[in-house]
Amino acid sequence: MPQGRPYRVAWWRRWLARPLVRVVFRALFHILAKIEITGLENVPRGRPYLVAINHVSIFDPPFAGVFWPEQVEVMGAVEVWSKPGQNILARLWGGIQVHRGEYDRALFETVTAALEAGYPILLAPEGGRSHVPGLRRAKPGIAYIVEKTGVPVLPVGIVGTTDDFWQKASRLKRPRLEMHIGQPLLLPPLTGSGGERREGRQANADLVMRHIAGLLPEEYRGVYAGNAIFPD
Repeated sequence: MPQGRPYRVAWWRRWLARPLVRVVFRALFHILAKIEITGLENVPRGRPYLVAINHVSIFDPPFAGVFWPEQVEVMGAVEVWSKPGQNILARLWGGIQVHRGEYDRALFETVTAALEAGYPILLAPEGGRSHVPGLRRAKPGIAYIVEKTGVPVLPVGIVGTTDDFWQKASRLKRPRLEMHIGQPLLLPPLTGSGGERREGRQANADLVMRHIAGLLPEEYRGVYAGNAIFPD
């Protein structure tokens, strides 16, 4: 990976805020829902990688983040840091702010520095919340990150975090929340330039989503329903 400005997590976040958030939110999720997590043995602990999740609602990143077996850096839309309620968690946990819909060289430098420092990063290849279970087509950004860094991708399928989750949970219905972690995926190297390379990035981003689709029930597979890749 190229050398750049070192990426560091503030000591108070790493040793105080994040452990506290993990304990509190794990307890809340267990109270509000029935939790099922599979594939923890697939996590390559102690090394950099990308955690690629499907993104239905605001509940996905907190759910995945607090139950992940090690601390992850979370990529999130910059607006989250200013939205009432959400901004409290975002500021406590920290993360990598994304200006959606625009190329941001500083963002990719920060992502590269974080991976270079050994931190895993959680992101949503779809580029934002879908508000419906079905997957949308991925943005090519995840493939660009892998192209520049060579890190593996862990596809993760999350089930149950629909927009009505809180409505069900607040009525003590204890809906089911699931997180299924796939095996590490190494994306094919890219060749060519210009349009050919852009097509290759999109194909690699789609490959990640096909693996995510294979971890989800049929109604969650969306545009990838016909070519999901199922785990061995």
